[in-house]
Amino acid sequence: MNFLIIGDVYSKSGRDVLEKHLKNIVEEKDIDFIIVNGENISHGKGINKNHYDFLKNLGVNVITTGNHIFKVKETLDFIETVDDLLRPANMNSYNIGIGTNVYEFNGKKIRVSNLMGKSFMEHVNNPYEVMDQIIKDDKSDIHIIDFHAEASAEKLAFAWNYDGKITALVGTHTHVQTADERILPNGTAFITDLGMTGPINSIIGANPEEVIFKEKTGLPTKFKPSENEGLLCGVIIKVNEKNKATEIKRLQIK
Repeated sequence: MNFLIIGDVYSKSGRDVLEKHLKNIVEEKDIDFIIVNGENISHGKGINKNHYDFLKNLGVNVITTGNHIFKVKETLDFIETVDDLLRPANMNSYNIGIGTNVYEFNGKKIRVSNLMGKSFMEHVNNPYEVMDQIIKDDKSDIHIIDFHAEASAEKLAFAWNYDGKITALVGTHTHVQTADERILPNGTAFITDLGMTGPINSIIGANPEEVIFKEKTGLPTKFKPSENEGLLCGVIIKVNEKNKATEIKRLQIK
């Protein structure tokens, strides 16, 4: 099976470049299953119902998120009505929504889990404790994790800890694609960050002018999504008939 996993779709530029290229990628790369991080798809923070439907209409199987999952109030109204929009599993347990689920696809049980790191992030529960509970007695054939975190070392440590116990771990959140894709020694596919699917001429999605103003002055500033040519970022992971990852390749398309 071929899995396409796309990083942080950011606002209109991200939606446009995804809509323009996704169908061709699926056909040319023989993609079976699509996972997209959609936590920034609605104006740079959060996901509303319209943009959830937009991703589903494009053929996306599962939508992962991160610390901005509940920035749009409307999300609270529909997240419990769907089983393919995940929020980080180690968020406050009183939060609604699910952080992991198993999907039956082509005779396989595919688990997708969403977790968030602790370093330089909002408070979350220990991801190792939550992950240990997820994999305990798990009967899925394939398990892919979106680990939404700031620190590259935290993502890598988490992947190494579960190397051989999961199929793949992909990092999100920094909006900058890393060049360290690899298969770890015990067979888990890994990349520190998928990168951002959004405007090229921006500072991680926002207009440079506002970000620079805040950096220079320290004054509170509202960032606005940049609207220019988009770049699609992600990876394609090949999984063999024995449910082992055999290849991970970076993808960048203007």
